[in-house]
Amino acid sequence: MKRTLLGLAVAAVAGLSITVPATSASAASGDFGADTCLEGYVWREARPSDHVCVTSATRNQTRADNAAAASRWTSGAFGPHTCVNGYVWREAFTGDDVCVTSAVRSQAAADNRQAADRKVSVRLWINRYTVPPRDNGDGTSTTTSVDDIPRIKLSGDHYNFGQVRLYIRYNTGRLLWSGTVNASAHGGFVAGSFGKKTGIFDCSATGRPANGYAQAQDVLSGRWSARVPVRVGCAVL
Repeated sequence: MKRTLLGLAVAAVAGLSITVPATSASAASGDFGADTCLEGYVWREARPSDHVCVTSATRNQTRADNAAAASRWTSGAFGPHTCVNGYVWREAFTGDDVCVTSAVRSQAAADNRQAADRKVSVRLWINRYTVPPRDNGDGTSTTTSVDDIPRIKLSGDHYNFGQVRLYIRYNTGRLLWSGTVNASAHGGFVAGSFGKKTGIFDCSATGRPANGYAQAQDVLSGRWSARVPVRVGCAVL
């Protein structure tokens, strides 16, 4: 039976007892904290604390393998949890000695690598933009004194595809601006992403602390982003 170096490394902790965990709330239709899965994924639950997001088919396979664990162990070169011929340790986490096929172990490793990209991390950041002069169509353009003052653009990724609610509030909680945007696929960004021009002037300057914050809510899961500090409400002539 083939073993990997990683398998040898965890042999010392072989003997881990595996049980089939009870069904838990692990879909994207709700806020389950930082481990909330994007729509279409659920927690793998190779052990109760295993919140790697996988497809429902993979979780079903994981549960079946956990239930069959004892029948695939034999005493051998790797102790009492040596796998019978044709199986290898799953290694979904350190010490995971449930015996599975090589394909299942490869799937577990691939799911681990993609774990962070399958969660509703609701990242939010600020870009700034300026409004260019308006072409009057007669060879002239209209400019005003505010055209060169940066405005706030709210951008984000790691959202579910669909509606995201956006807010800019003063630190007192008073609402300055709100809007919605549809998060969708964009190259270079993970999961649902967006960029929304707010029209709100960026009043940040050296020595002027933030007096407000921007925040986004993923509508499907209900998860809120962290508050991003902003300086708003300055007088513009």
